[in-house]
Amino acid sequence: MTIPKRWLTWLSFACCLAITAQAYGQAAKPAAQPATAKATFAGGCFWCMEPPYDKLPGVVSTTSGYMGGKTKNPTYESISSGTTGHAEVVQIEYDPAKVTYEKLLEVFWRNVDPTQRNGQFCDQGSQYRTAIYYHGDEQKKLAEASKAALEKNKPFKGDIVTEITAAPQFYRAEEYHQDFYKKNPTRYKVYRSGCGRDARLQALWGRSGD
Repeated sequence: MTIPKRWLTWLSFACCLAITAQAYGQAAKPAAQPATAKATFAGGCFWCMEPPYDKLPGVVSTTSGYMGGKTKNPTYESISSGTTGHAEVVQIEYDPAKVTYEKLLEVFWRNVDPTQRNGQFCDQGSQYRTAIYYHGDEQKKLAEASKAALEKNKPFKGDIVTEITAAPQFYRAEEYHQDFYKKNPTRYKVYRSGCGRDARLQALWGRSGD
């Protein structure tokens, strides 16, 4: 069967329209935004850094772990020696549409003693240092701005020694450390009180930690 020439012309025109529409649709479609983002903070014992974030609307999950050292696949026993260079951290998965990184920074500052070097409260050693590990240039800019604002308006005496550095590889801590405050609430409360965390936060910020 011979296809009339005018049919071929219309078919060619229709194909061009379809291809153009498809290309326009692909060009006009906005880039997909990630549903969640990550933030990582070192604030001393990671048991105590999960609760204030877990109750914050927009936070999807918190994970205790280790970051900033030179040893691969560290264990709690190895980092407790203070020789691996790691810090105890909490890594937060959050929804930027529901909670801002600035809010996460605010919660961080008010749950740590930023004037204490290589330790937090009763815990001594570089593994308990405070740090903000940023993921990308935007987090770096916001972290540095928040630290500068705090240095200008801090309600306490003493230099702020919290470091701000790019996030290296994150190692998840052992399972028994995850949600420790939920799994062992009595032991958690005894540790937190005995370490003087809330008393020191009250002295620094005029309120206890979350």
